[in-house]
Order: sequence, then structure tokens, then C-alpha cells
Amino acid sequence: MASDPLFILVAISVLIVLGILLMGIGTFGKGGDFNRKHANKIMRWRIIAQAIAVALILLYVYLR
Repeated sequence: MASDPLFILVAISVLIVLGILLMGIGTFGKGGDFNRKHANKIMRWRIIAQAIAVALILLYVYLR
């Protein structure tokens, strides 16, 4: 399973979603000017990345 390229792509996409989520939570917790300017954009990036990750997971399940 770890040698399957689609599985690796799914794992990378999930890690990207996690990274974006942690960055958003971190900036929200810290507050300040950066959070006010970029919080919505960061969460939009998370939603887009999460949609891609879910689509890849569904593709993986369908093909396997």
C-alpha cells in the first residue's frame, strides 16, 4: 500500500490539509493584524485542499 503512487498522493494531500488547518488555528489563537487580514483566505485554502483530498480518497477507494 505504501508503494502505491495514488496512496502516497492521498497521504500528501491529507498532510497539506492538516498543515493549512494548523496554520489557521495558530494565527487565530495568536490574533493580531495578520489574522485579521488573512484568516478567511487561509480557511478558503483549507476548504479547497480538503475538497481535493476527499476527491482523491474517493478515487482511491473506487479504484481499489
